[in-house]
Amino acid sequence: MQTMHAEKNENSKVLILVGGIFALSGAAALLYQITWQRLLFLVFGVDMEAVTIIVTVFMLGLGIGGLAGGWVADKWRMSCIPLFFLCELLIGIFGVFSKYFIAQLHLGEGFVLVFIQSSLLLLIPTALMGATLPLLSVALVQRGVVIAETVGRLYYFNTIGAALTCLSAGFLIFNHIGLSAAINWAVGMNFTIVCLGIILRRYWS
Repeated sequence: MQTMHAEKNENSKVLILVGGIFALSGAAALLYQITWQRLLFLVFGVDMEAVTIIVTVFMLGLGIGGLAGGWVADKWRMSCIPLFFLCELLIGIFGVFSKYFIAQLHLGEGFVLVFIQSSLLLLIPTALMGATLPLLSVALVQRGVVIAETVGRLYYFNTIGAALTCLSAGFLIFNHIGLSAAINWAVGMNFTIVCLGIILRRYWS
């Protein structure tokens, strides 16, 4: 009985820590979306077509990542946590160079070509973002956490992080620190998540 109680407490600690990590992940992802969208506005212009294209690419990448992440999680269940932190690391590395990559796009090359280039460019990090939820969900289920509780709480924490980013972006980030610094913040969040993975290992054994 005591063993079961101790295990439940341990799982609660893990879920809180993972929730905090995933909230930070959601904040970084939303900050990337907003900053990359604004950078792409400089290429496409600010109109309904540009907004539609950018949002569609993000949603497509997240969907592809979710499917791929679920498949990978089923195949390598015991490696889900390392794979999650690898995704965050790769997103951060992409973020470091993202402003340079987007700056290479020029509408003078033709709208269709630039659309294809920007789509392929953003599908990489957005797919990695989409893969994080299934990887974390399967990892927690492997620890005995109930699947409904796992997915629900992860969505909750991720949404909280994204919502806080939306609020701060409108009132603070873009008015005071600019796009480049905002991207650096998002990169810092990704690398912080990777560092928190070291702490998580203490409770994961």
